[in-house]
Amino acid sequence: MKKTLLGSLVAVALFAGKLPADDSPAKQVKIEPHPGTLVPLDATFRDETGTDVELGRYFGEKPVVLVMAYFRCPRLCTEVLNDLNKGLRGVAPFTAGRDFQVVVVSFDAREKPPLAAAKKHSYIEDYGRPGSEDGWHFLTGDQPSIDSLKEAVGFRTVYDAKNDQFAHDSAVMVLTPAGKLSRYLFGLGYNARDLRLALVDSSDGKVGSVIDHVLLMCFHYDPSTGKYSATVLSIVRVGGVITVLTLLSFWLAVAWRGRRRSSFAVAG
Repeated sequence: MKKTLLGSLVAVALFAGKLPADDSPAKQVKIEPHPGTLVPLDATFRDETGTDVELGRYFGEKPVVLVMAYFRCPRLCTEVLNDLNKGLRGVAPFTAGRDFQVVVVSFDAREKPPLAAAKKHSYIEDYGRPGSEDGWHFLTGDQPSIDSLKEAVGFRTVYDAKNDQFAHDSAVMVLTPAGKLSRYLFGLGYNARDLRLALVDSSDGKVGSVIDHVLLMCFHYDPSTGKYSATVLSIVRVGGVITVLTLLSFWLAVAWRGRRRSSFAVAG
């Protein structure tokens, strides 16, 4: 009896060990980051009004927050967009449209512009920033364009025909103004600090103050977690820079005062 039980436990353990196979659902929907990859800017989609647009229309001047989601998703996609909206409300004074673009692309080719328009209206209202309508874009498209974008960003999905749903992972991506993948923020609960640093990091110097760029020296982006964290070495480096700048400012002030005294002495 004991041997039989032991054998069963071993069999279960061996079976469990085979679960992470290449064809397992978890493997198939896992997001594979492609940092530095240029997304297909010539891929054609339809905006909320039904107008054909190239993806590149939303790039060129500002960093872009990209979300792959389908609008009829009963749970995860909605949670991703809700958490993103909440996080973006906290990155003031950065504002969608003025400082960055948000592009949400449906990966379900059956979805059409009226559904995208309804989603945009809902999230614009929740975002609550006047004039931000030009900063949020909800796109639908045909399968070839969807597949080319999914391939570029490493976003995988599996369709469950029985329940008419897609299995997929969750993340938001931040791209450079040129359309290159810069940062992946995984999971849910995108905090304002990480979003702010990712936007500054990806902006090619077009977004953020001096303080924001100093903060980037304090926080390190970890590609494996998709989050920013403070490191002792970074803090020490920033402390050293601040010390040098303080000493330099002090020296310049002393030198300036010395020159003024000399000029007064000559004049007297």
